[in-house]
Amino acid sequence: MGIVNVTPDSFSGDGLVDTEAAVARGLAMAEAGADIVDVGGESTRPGHLPVSAEEEGRRAVPVVEALARAGLTVSIDTYKLDVARAAAEVGAAIVNDIWGLQRSPGIAGLAAERGLGLVLMHNQDGTEYAEDLMTAMKRSLRASVSVALEAGVPPERIVVDPGIGFGKTPEHNLAVLRRLGELRELGYPVLVGPSRKSFLGRIFGQDMPIRPWGTAAAVTAAVLRGADIVRVHDLPEMIAVVQVAAALRVPEEIANVSAPGGNNH
Repeated sequence: MGIVNVTPDSFSGDGLVDTEAAVARGLAMAEAGADIVDVGGESTRPGHLPVSAEEEGRRAVPVVEALARAGLTVSIDTYKLDVARAAAEVGAAIVNDIWGLQRSPGIAGLAAERGLGLVLMHNQDGTEYAEDLMTAMKRSLRASVSVALEAGVPPERIVVDPGIGFGKTPEHNLAVLRRLGELRELGYPVLVGPSRKSFLGRIFGQDMPIRPWGTAAAVTAAVLRGADIVRVHDLPEMIAVVQVAAALRVPEEIANVSAPGGNNH
């Protein structure tokens, strides 16, 4: 999954405010080998300022429309029902909800009605956990999945995401990557988004220009531990990383659950 941020304040410095430039980036990512292009119109970096649904849609929906018209599989990165609906109307195939239906449970009904894929990410306010981190994450993700299933979303259209960088300390993010295989117990494909995240800087001192190297290590670990989809900025470099990491996986150690389409990107 390639990332297209249509924002002026992306944490990784890759935000674009020009529609044509954002479309060009999405097309280039698909040409490089991305199976899905994820378009977002609101930065979710630490300390970000939320934008209205109207502004988010104004930024993202034209890009979604152009990429979908070009034949790409496009996801809309939003937790707002109005934005998800507008994106679906112009061709988005997936909603990537960073709040796992906690903020807008109506997204589940939209996904069921339109036959959309649904990525449900673990997230919470704050970084305190009253129990084991992975136990808490699995409980929260099961709750999100239940909302989707009750709304009529078929199980095969659901993907779960541990939410690297969301509601977690830098140390939590490392723990999630070490224990990622535990999420396979949920029975759904797993998406992981470690790309250029701040834990690489806070723990390892990696400034943004070298974070793709740290990202490559995190992506490798994620794939070896069962990730079906990785969400990344740097194509085609991460395609090369995924190809090798996927070839090194021991099949017997990975549950027989594949992402929609059966790919490992």
